[in-house]
Amino acid sequence: MASMRDIKRRKSSISSTQQITKAMKLVSTVKLQKAKTHAEATTPYFDSMYKTVCSMLAKAGTVNHPYLQKQKSTQKAIIVISSNRGLAGGYNSNVIKLITGGEFEKEDLLIYAIGHKGVEGLHHRGYEIAMDESAIMEAPMYDDASRICEELLKKYVAGEIGEIYLAYTHFKNTVVHVPTLMKLLPVELDKQELEASKEATLLMNFEPNEEAALEMIVPKYVTSLLYGALIEAVASENGARMQAMDSATSNAEDMIDDLTLKYNRARQGSITQELTEIIAGAEAIS
Repeated sequence: MASMRDIKRRKSSISSTQQITKAMKLVSTVKLQKAKTHAEATTPYFDSMYKTVCSMLAKAGTVNHPYLQKQKSTQKAIIVISSNRGLAGGYNSNVIKLITGGEFEKEDLLIYAIGHKGVEGLHHRGYEIAMDESAIMEAPMYDDASRICEELLKKYVAGEIGEIYLAYTHFKNTVVHVPTLMKLLPVELDKQELEASKEATLLMNFEPNEEAALEMIVPKYVTSLLYGALIEAVASENGARMQAMDSATSNAEDMIDDLTLKYNRARQGSITQELTEIIAGAEAIS
C-alpha cells in the first residue's frame, strides 16, 4: 500500500493537471463558439455553389471538359486536413484512418497535408507528403485554399494526377464531428441533386459556351469546398478538444476522490496504530 506521502504527492500532481485541462476546456469553448459562428455564416455560400454546379452540369448535357473526365494517371492526390496540436481525442487519428483504412494503394497517393498531426501520422506510415501547408490551420483564408487548388488543378489538367480527394472532419454540431472523404475531381455530384436540377424549369444559357463556363466555375467550386472544409475542420477540432478536456477533467476529479479516500484510510490506519502502541505501552508500565 502506498504511503500517505506518496498519495498526497500524486493527488497534488493530478490537481495541477486538472487545472490545466479546465483552462484548455475554457479556451476551446471560446474558440469553438467563434469557429461555429464562422462556419454557420459561410455554409449558405458553399451550398449555393454546389447547387449552381449541379444545375450547370444537369443542363450542359455531355460536355467534353477535363474537369469532368478521369485522367489516365494512376496518381491520386488527397488533401488531408488535420490539426497542428494534439489533445483532441480521436480527431486526428480518425482523419488518418480515412486514408490508411481505405482502398487506396500507398504507392499511388500524393498527400497534400494541412496540419502537423496529419503530416506526422502519414509520414510515419510511409506515405509521400507532396506538400505541407500546416501553417494555414492557424488562420484559414480563402486565398490559401485558392492557391492550393490552383496548383492541383494545373497538375490534373496536365495529366500528372488522375483524381483529387479531400479528407476532413465535417462539423455537424458541437458534439458530433464526422470524418469525411470527398472526391473533388473528376466532378461527381449527387444523383438526386442532378435529377432535381434537370427537372427544374429554369432555363440556363452559357456565354460564350459550356466549356468556358465550366473552366471558370469549377475552380471556384473546388476552392469553395476546400475553404469550407478548412472552416469546418477548425470548428470540429475545437469541439473535439473541448470534449476531450471535459472528459479529462472529470477523470481527474474521480481520481482525486479515490486518492482522498485512500489517504483518509491510510491516515486512520496510522492513527489507530499509534493509539494501539500507546495503550500497549501504558499497560506494560502498569
